[in-house]
Amino acid sequence: MKFWYSRSIFAWLFLPLAGLFWLVSVIRRQLFRYGCFRSYRAKLPIVVVGNLSVGGNGKTPLTIWLVQHLQQLGYQVGIISRGYGAKTKDFPALVQANSSPELVGDEPVLLAQRTGVPVCISPNRQQSIELLTQQFALDVIISDDGLQHYALQRDIEIVVMDSQLGVGNGFLLPAGPLRELPSRLQQVDFVVANGQANPYSQFVMQLKPQYAINLRTQEKCLLSEFKQVAAIAGIGNPQRFFTMLQQLGLDLIKQQAFSDHHHFQWTDLSEQDKHIPLLMTEKDAVKCQSFAQANWWYVPVETQLMGDTQGLLAKIEQKIKDYQ
Repeated sequence: MKFWYSRSIFAWLFLPLAGLFWLVSVIRRQLFRYGCFRSYRAKLPIVVVGNLSVGGNGKTPLTIWLVQHLQQLGYQVGIISRGYGAKTKDFPALVQANSSPELVGDEPVLLAQRTGVPVCISPNRQQSIELLTQQFALDVIISDDGLQHYALQRDIEIVVMDSQLGVGNGFLLPAGPLRELPSRLQQVDFVVANGQANPYSQFVMQLKPQYAINLRTQEKCLLSEFKQVAAIAGIGNPQRFFTMLQQLGLDLIKQQAFSDHHHFQWTDLSEQDKHIPLLMTEKDAVKCQSFAQANWWYVPVETQLMGDTQGLLAKIEQKIKDYQ
């Protein structure tokens, strides 16, 4: 919603509903806090990577970074996710690198492919945790999203914010993009800004691409070797992907944005020029693999986290030791 990022008349018109949203969310959280609603405490530490606003902010790249660095410290990590967009009804479901994105969701498949650790999806996070701990010897579980899922008790909360979009107009849904007020950021353990620092952040995350991979052949090609390209993106902020390519010197002769978690079909892309390379995000590629054309490439990114990363990892490590 464009009006979420300005205080236009449309935002003000929805403000009474935003007030109702705030009241319901505050009451709900207090009911969990005082034990009126049951919340689940796992037998190992839970790290929640979430956000305040709707849409993608970069949670998945940060989750991958956390998994990789915790593995380097010698810890066994599992990942849970709601599995947004998953069509399976068989919850909880373990996700493999070759699982169908349509059945289990695009981001869980991407997480399984990039990390190689156990991934489980379910709207009921307790079910996912119990299945993972029954089948795998784990030290810590990372919840990809779930900041507002107060039925799950957590040990560390990390919020990821899009530097370009920030908190929008500062209003709650439906007048703005926020699920909780910006004051909630004072209660979390860490705030990570995706792109550049903002007044709330202790860390800055930047996504660095170096090459593209062909969907059919898995051939790698440096992005500097591409000149004129077309690009698509079905992520929370498609313009970020297009801008990244342009900043690398690529000439985007065509760009097409889709909604986040869009279920791609051949008809969506059948009119793309077969003589021009088509670049897409890694998350989109997992859904286009089965009907990929020879000129389709995806652009993986490596996460660089700037700030006191040793302090962040040390805090997680201490929580792991507390449970042992």
